[in-house]
Amino acid sequence: MPTSQRTPSGAAASQRVRSRFREKAQGFDDLYEDERLSVRLLRPGLFRRRQLAVDTVRSYTAPRVLDVGCGSGRIGEFALDAGTRHYVGVDFAEEMVELARGRLERFGERAELILGDFLGTPLEGRFEVILALGLFDYLPEPRRFMERMFELCANGGCLVGSFPAWSLMKGPIRKVRYEWIGNCPIFNYDRDGLELMLRDSGFERVEILTPGRSGYLARAYRGR
Repeated sequence: MPTSQRTPSGAAASQRVRSRFREKAQGFDDLYEDERLSVRLLRPGLFRRRQLAVDTVRSYTAPRVLDVGCGSGRIGEFALDAGTRHYVGVDFAEEMVELARGRLERFGERAELILGDFLGTPLEGRFEVILALGLFDYLPEPRRFMERMFELCANGGCLVGSFPAWSLMKGPIRKVRYEWIGNCPIFNYDRDGLELMLRDSGFERVEILTPGRSGYLARAYRGR
């Protein structure tokens, strides 16, 4: 289950998150720009997420990929280079989608970007890979998102997600930076609650990785 010391309503939380990403779109995009070793050491989670997404895409033959909260298309670019047949990115921040359009333009019709709320956006067909990386940090009602992801997941398909966890080292810093200064709610997860939520949403095989102290990476598979 997600936890936050302040739990705004779903609508209020969504509006605060949207405002944050509209104002800071370029700043979030720039986090992925620097490939120096020092940056990898300071922000290893960003690169672990990316690699897990690429590895998962490569484990399928020309999959359809849905990227929920696609942001500026950074991970989408790697997913397309890894062999994605058709990529659909959904985000509710217009500034993020515009950055993604410029980045993914070279892929032509293989890349489709949608501006809208994931829960209310019509999507056609099912997807072998669903990416939700850097998304669940900001969701006061994560179960609703996860249940819809399961509905859109193809038989034998996989959800790849990242889920922050509270840590004494990074927890207070993130709270001050995002909630107190940035007016953007953030939520944390524990391993048992995360696994239960994935299974209750319908996923049968769940892999939870603990690459660092600040959160989890998970892959959850829909049965065939």
